[in-house]
Amino acid sequence: MQKTKGQIESEISEAVTKFEKEYMGRGPLETKSYIIEDMVLVRLKKVLTPAELRLAAHSDRKDGRELIKRVRIALMEQGRPLLEGAVEKILGVKIKSLHTDISTLTGERVIIFSLEQSPEYSDKGRG
Repeated sequence: MQKTKGQIESEISEAVTKFEKEYMGRGPLETKSYIIEDMVLVRLKKVLTPAELRLAAHSDRKDGRELIKRVRIALMEQGRPLLEGAVEKILGVKIKSLHTDISTLTGERVIIFSLEQSPEYSDKGRG
């Protein structure tokens, strides 16, 4: 039986949360995923560690924020094959590219997966 869009989105959120906890060291407070044609948008809330929050709030905030972003980008690049593999397995579709950014003010991160094609899912239960 084919999964619904909501079931797939939920599985992606769980996989991304697991990646954040196991690879990045801390999981988000909330994760929500959205399949939009041949893209997946993942929004994670409250991903910064207490140390990162202090660094971002330090008197020389600009340097602290840039450092946090650089470290997070480097970590994501290292762990990217793991994350892409987990999402590809859920979708059954190859990932073309991954884009991400993090706000050092809100602690929110977005990840956008560009896919080779739109994933298939059941329309059952859709309004």
